Amino acid sequence: MKNILTKLLEVQKEIGAIKKENENPFFKSRYFDINALLAVVKPVLNKHGLLLTQGLVAVEGRNGLNTAIVEVETGEKVEYTCLLPEAVKAQDAGSAITYFRRYAIQSLLALEAEDDDANKASERAGEKVVDYDKPPFEEKIKTNFKI
Repeated sequence: MKNILTKLLEVQKEIGAIKKENENPFFKSRYFDINALLAVVKPVLNKHGLLLTQGLVAVEGRNGLNTAIVEVETGEKVEYTCLLPEAVKAQDAGSAITYFRRYAIQSLLALEAEDDDANKASERAGEKVVDYDKPPFEEKIKTNFKI
């Protein structure tokens, strides 16, 4: 595990805060979309010999999302699996998958999210502003994190 952890440390040092450039009018919040996140994260991971995968998996008869970062030379990996909410409509399922893909990557890499509007509104210079996005559904999600 030493190789992947050393490389993940270098990745964290290199990736700064991710800007929330998209607006969610329903929740009156800002977020970064999955494509913007991948555009920042994948080149840095790949530069350090790390591969990001995100696939749908079955977990106890339910749909889940597995996010893994694999060190390509050794096969060492860090992964996170979560259950997805039950969705009747394909569009709802797609929205949930995209939502969890984004937050799985952010969590797995311990990325900071930067919200320019909130930072500008802060009266104290250097104050960190935390913006917690509320998920678009109420179901409790089970997670399984392993190295």
